[in-house]
Amino acid sequence: MRITIYLIIISLFYTASFSFSTYAENIKTLTIYHDSDYSNHNESAYAMKMGALTALAEINNNVQGYQINFIEKDNRGNSNRSLLHMQQFLKDSNALVFLGGLHSPPYIKNRDFINKNKLLLLVPWAAGGPITRYPDEKNWVFRLSVDDTKAGHRMAQFATQTLGCQKPQLLLENTPWGKSNNIAMSKALGNIKTKVNWFNWNIKANSAKIILREIISDQADCILFVGNALEGAEIINAMASFVENKRVPIISHWGITGGDFFTNVEHAIKSNLSLHFIQSCFSFLTKPQTKLTKNVVNQALSLSPPSIAPEKLDSPAGFIHAYDLTKILLQAISQTTLTDDIQKNRANIRLALENLNQPIDGLIKQYKQPFTQWSNDDADAHEALGLGDLCMANYKPDGSIHILNNLEGSPE
Repeated sequence: MRITIYLIIISLFYTASFSFSTYAENIKTLTIYHDSDYSNHNESAYAMKMGALTALAEINNNVQGYQINFIEKDNRGNSNRSLLHMQQFLKDSNALVFLGGLHSPPYIKNRDFINKNKLLLLVPWAAGGPITRYPDEKNWVFRLSVDDTKAGHRMAQFATQTLGCQKPQLLLENTPWGKSNNIAMSKALGNIKTKVNWFNWNIKANSAKIILREIISDQADCILFVGNALEGAEIINAMASFVENKRVPIISHWGITGGDFFTNVEHAIKSNLSLHFIQSCFSFLTKPQTKLTKNVVNQALSLSPPSIAPEKLDSPAGFIHAYDLTKILLQAISQTTLTDDIQKNRANIRLALENLNQPIDGLIKQYKQPFTQWSNDDADAHEALGLGDLCMANYKPDGSIHILNNLEGSPE
């Protein structure tokens, strides 16, 4: 009798195991690769990840019976590592979308590879102007972020019109990102002739002080700065080391908000140093919150493991942009029929992104056809945000980011 019961139990166990195994094998999956600097600028990488996961959680990470997986790919700010991730993506039969990260150089340097290999790249942070402007109507890169061709205008406008700068100088990182900003900012400043100062990654205090001392001796009345959090902290702390009446106001690109920046410059910020930086024009701190904002916050907090409250992130714009961009992606997917042919899926989604037939409610705004077919006559075809969506901001004493309203009547 005992033997019979034992055999029945064993039989049920193997039947259940087989059934579960068969079920697991039948689960269809698609994957989003997130190529970002999780090593040196984890704050921005984490924020983008949480924004995307929050949007996916709203549809239970499932589209048309496919489970959506999210994979972190740490490029460490290295273009060659990013290229390796792209190659891995293209070999993965489940890889649907390549979500970009903080740094622009990987996507500027590898732009031909991306488009020639039909790699579907969505960019929620990297701001380099050339990234989305591949000269082919079948452009595979879409951005919802700050765009240098507009950022330079907003920063120059703030410097000259709000702060009244008459002798600005540029202080730019010596990378493709910095070089694209040199072109955009020089154009935005028009007839104002400016000196350009360059610095390399991993600049240290002494070198930063030498550059700033020269800028101060040139009697510059403001600095337009382009760099990331690590170098930005060295520049800001170097400026704070000068006596207050020698300091020059700094108008920065948003790269400084991509890492643990405020923690490293808190003392400098509280010493009356003038620092402003560009952001998109949405804040979780705006009161009263809309119904959508409240729902997004609650969804983010319900993730497992729990997300940091979006308003407490060091790089909130990463969350905001990735959330809105993922919502747009999901609308594009809904306009296609997914199959097991991953290349066909990517091609159909790329086409749908250019022809969205429903408005999408995002945190920054409601998007009505944010993308169209790229052409030389419409260089912004793959840019979801316009100049009117970009604002200047500053830090509050507690490290929170305060968005400033744009000048009334400013060109949008």
